[in-house]
Amino acid sequence: MVSIPLKRLLPGLVIGPAAWLGPYIAASSLFLPALIQQINSENKIELVALFSTCGMVVAAVSNMVAGLLSDRTRSRFGKRTPWIVGGAFFFMIAMILASMANSVPPLLAAWMLGQVALNFIVAPMVAWLDFAPENGRGTASGAYGGLGMALGNNGFTIIAAAFLGNFRLGFIIFGIITFVGTLIAVAIVREPGNLNEVVAVKAEKKEKFQLKEVLTIFPKWSVGRDYYLALIGKLFQGVGNFAITGYLLYIMTDFLNKGASGTQTSIQLINTIMLIFGIAMGFIAGPISDKFNVLKLPVALSTISLGIGALSLFFLRNDTAIIIYGFTAGLGMGIWNSLDNLLNLEVIPDKERVAFFLGVYNLGNTITQALAPVIAAAVISIAGFSAIFLVSFAFAMIGGLCILNIKSVKR
Repeated sequence: MVSIPLKRLLPGLVIGPAAWLGPYIAASSLFLPALIQQINSENKIELVALFSTCGMVVAAVSNMVAGLLSDRTRSRFGKRTPWIVGGAFFFMIAMILASMANSVPPLLAAWMLGQVALNFIVAPMVAWLDFAPENGRGTASGAYGGLGMALGNNGFTIIAAAFLGNFRLGFIIFGIITFVGTLIAVAIVREPGNLNEVVAVKAEKKEKFQLKEVLTIFPKWSVGRDYYLALIGKLFQGVGNFAITGYLLYIMTDFLNKGASGTQTSIQLINTIMLIFGIAMGFIAGPISDKFNVLKLPVALSTISLGIGALSLFFLRNDTAIIIYGFTAGLGMGIWNSLDNLLNLEVIPDKERVAFFLGVYNLGNTITQALAPVIAAAVISIAGFSAIFLVSFAFAMIGGLCILNIKSVKR
């Protein structure tokens, strides 16, 4: 097994996910809704749902393909690096194309290209966690999820909110950030080459791509029970989170009736608070997990905090609710992002396909952002904006219950 020292791996696990997730969150939650509103304001809710549905399908397929290809790759740069760099380049191109779109079809095409490219970053990069030394996996997971994803989820959104007045330029700048940031991350990690594995692969029976393997690519429930529970838990938790963040711009303008200045200030406030908690948990949660051998309980209980934040917006509907949401959702997401990848690494049913299973699991970071707006759009059309907060609470609770039912991780 490849082992990379934490002094190299940790910076890469912070910069890497921040470089792909930050621009994607900025584009999906702010720039894309703003551009859709400019192109077709009358159908903006339905169009966001359409983009999300198409993105969900493309993300699911491309993520699995990227994971499989990465696991099978042999190169002087290792298994992961070629796909990560290629994905980052084409994501940048997709964002530039999106900035030029003046109608729905070319914007949708550019967005789908971006979804494919993004997942060729995500699936191989999360497998970097498997490079961590055995006694430092909690710390590595905290760096990836707590620090890297906190910067991506919230840090970049603070900056992106300032581009709402010029969101086309935002597409371009944040696309470039993905490519440059990814190059920096892979240069720091310096994944070793694995050409020496070629001989071992050729010696195997040539059954890799037979139909039998395709049909059994996912193990049956009795074998992969805990992995599936972790995956289901992540999907429900992700929908609970992104049902709100995916419509945050419209929540501020259409639900809380804030003007342009108030919307920008509120979005920046929420993301500043969540960024602080995310960074704090990135430093704290992973090392505590390593020291006290506790993993399942904090991951599950973090969803309760997320649910409380959603309820605060439902009941209070004012600036106080915005602050409470920032604190509770920030704490919950900080703990979750710090430890959920480590939890999944513990329950993977086949250690020979780490990138594939980690990649599928991390569809929760892309597919739920696509699925949540579809669910939210349906709920909004039936019961109005206020109902999405109840949906967020319910989904977060179900996600936590799934995590608690994992058996192979005791606590």
